[in-house]
Amino acid sequence: MLPTIDEIISNFELLDDWEERYRYVIELGRQMEPLPAEQHVDANKVRGCASQVWLVTTLDESKSEPRLHLVGDSDAHIVRGLTALLIALYNGRTPAEALDVDALGLFKGLGLVEHLTPQRSNGVRAMVERIRRDAQVALTAS
Repeated sequence: MLPTIDEIISNFELLDDWEERYRYVIELGRQMEPLPAEQHVDANKVRGCASQVWLVTTLDESKSEPRLHLVGDSDAHIVRGLTALLIALYNGRTPAEALDVDALGLFKGLGLVEHLTPQRSNGVRAMVERIRRDAQVALTAS
């Protein structure tokens, strides 16, 4: 089970160098809820990522206000960890809350932006755009 986004931010503050943070991001990927094999389909692929990334967003309507539930996967360890970080950031939010999240600001604040290759940065942006689009669709449908 993934830690909360607040726990992740606190843990990042304890890590002194990029190598430790890199290992922590990979560890987050290992803690992520597994994506069922039948979800590894083209419709769930995130376009714009150099690595293969699958992301599934559903709406948990068992709460008084519907909440986003995300699961994902990647074929690259670091990208799987970045996916986990985004899932921790967006999971459990209402669609309206998700649209107000500044994910790229969080990545900057954690010091990740300057350590990601341009391709990985583009992939993160593609994942954020996908989550935001899914949140907008859910908001429009409700």
